[in-house]
Amino acid sequence: MSQPSERVSAPRRASLDALLHYAWDAESFTAGEAMPAVGLTRSTTIDALDELVERALIRELPNAREVGDYSKGRPARRFEFCADAGVVVGLDAGRAHVTTTIADLRGAVLAREHLMLDDDSISRRRAVMATAVDDALGVAGLERGDVIALCAGVPAPVDSEGVSPTHHDGFWQRMNPDLIDMFRAWVPLVRVENDASLAAVAEGSLGVARGCRDYVTLLAGERLGAGVVVDGRLLRGAHGGVGEMIAFDQVSGVEGAWGLGNRAAEWAREAIAAGEVPPEHPLVGTPSSEVTGRVVFELAASGDEFALTIVHRVGQMLARVTGVFASLLDPRMIVISGAVSAGIAEVLVAARAGLSGALHVPPPELVASNLGGDVVSTGAVSAAIELARSGILALTPLERSLAV
Repeated sequence: MSQPSERVSAPRRASLDALLHYAWDAESFTAGEAMPAVGLTRSTTIDALDELVERALIRELPNAREVGDYSKGRPARRFEFCADAGVVVGLDAGRAHVTTTIADLRGAVLAREHLMLDDDSISRRRAVMATAVDDALGVAGLERGDVIALCAGVPAPVDSEGVSPTHHDGFWQRMNPDLIDMFRAWVPLVRVENDASLAAVAEGSLGVARGCRDYVTLLAGERLGAGVVVDGRLLRGAHGGVGEMIAFDQVSGVEGAWGLGNRAAEWAREAIAAGEVPPEHPLVGTPSSEVTGRVVFELAASGDEFALTIVHRVGQMLARVTGVFASLLDPRMIVISGAVSAGIAEVLVAARAGLSGALHVPPPELVASNLGGDVVSTGAVSAAIELARSGILALTPLERSLAV
């Protein structure tokens, strides 16, 4: 990747920044179309366009006369943003898996790769993260030098500097083994966030929370984790601990940070072991490892009475979790995110019923995400694009050619 560009004056930088942001979101455009949107004079707009063309961040398109569509007068110059001027990387660095997404500067996915982790030692995780990114770049036909920004999501609190606090058994350090410095060794712009926070970024930019300024996103499969947005701002706290769920150990009816799928499987297995399920039920005799949350939710969706009793209990637990967040943060929406979101319609029905009349403020809307199991990686891509938008001008010298 390129080195930082020469120093530019504040007014010139502001003009370039305004025009680049306009181009990033626009289709092809002329200087005349850009001027009212960015609030610049015609001469300043044209100068900024020419510089952005030199920087290979926008390209000039063939004019109408050259392509045979124009017959009179002087055709206007047309431009478009170079979405292929580099790539971003979104990394979901879970405890037992790594999902790496390579995308262009507008978020079009070029490659997505999945790796499994069988060792959570610091050295092993660092090696796997590096390999995961290199492998995904290779699938996309790219190299490290093509990367402008990278964002990684980890199952640990992360502060604004990308650092996780010390954990009593070292878990957070293993999950976030100084990734910010590891990737900064070769990526110009790097951001590390809590995984649930990146799920919140994804929901706000591409999912069901678009346009909502106050919402909580719950990753709720195996364990609970929350990404919190208040007044349009992603919250972290002093040590990145906003959204940590250990407090629910003390909440009756929740007693821990176990996710919806985990609880459904646990309670179904307990009922089967206690002989509380009719012997003809399809789950009786099923190996315990195959009694999963997904299976329970699917049975409930088909009308199975036993599964519905489990789902009702899970919904009541979710109502208590929702009630705590509603009382403390007053969100407009709570989004259940991740792979578990695909099968929880009945859980949400039970949770909404459990919330009825339980709060002094209006209850938040409880909704399931539509972004699937790759939501953290998707949010990491969105966050990396935000990072690129804010920092690419400082990283791009005038002589830079297209990165790809």
